[in-house]
Amino acid sequence: MTGGLLLSGAVAALLTTALPAQAAPAGGFEDPPPDKIVIKVATVNGSGCPAGTTAVAVSEDNTAFTVTYSDYLAQAGGGSDPTAFRKNCQLNLIVHVPQGFTYAIASADYRGFAALQSGATGTQRASYYFQGSPSTASRSHPFSGPLNDNWQATDTTDWAQLVWAPCGVQRNFNINTELRVAAGTTSADKVSFMTMDSTDGDISTVYHLAWKECPES
Repeated sequence: MTGGLLLSGAVAALLTTALPAQAAPAGGFEDPPPDKIVIKVATVNGSGCPAGTTAVAVSEDNTAFTVTYSDYLAQAGGGSDPTAFRKNCQLNLIVHVPQGFTYAIASADYRGFAALQSGATGTQRASYYFQGSPSTASRSHPFSGPLNDNWQATDTTDWAQLVWAPCGVQRNFNINTELRVAAGTTSADKVSFMTMDSTDGDISTVYHLAWKECPES
């Protein structure tokens, strides 16, 4: 795997194993730490992200990371493979945060392209959890045909509802995304599809980070 991922879309409500939420500092979120965070991909599995087609990168200002896909497509109808209606990708990320800081996902942006015939439907879904956490946060976004255009889905979370990564403990972060397409009432010979990629370049999923200083031990 190469390294190219900016944090995306529906992550904010997912962080569940960590510090209790504290009052927001003046102005909302604290400034990001001066040192860069480092994100490494521990494992990547799924029909939507074959080997070598997914990358992760961190923004220079430490406020986001991006996941980029180049072969993420679900389709139904026509001569489509019966298993092609659902594609998913499970990312297990090792996140190294500068000492003295913790993070939460404040929002996530998902983008792709959809060609849905009249009567067809599509769904983008994402779920998030920390290693060892009993809770998983999920978000779904439905789409209906006729649709032949780029699509975008965004999830946001208020400061008071953010769940923070535990301070001083290394917990891998898991992101599971999914695309589903159903032909519905579309004519049997017509194909509908959704991608989280693009014919003229990669589509990125961007995850926006909130920062907070850890209490001194």
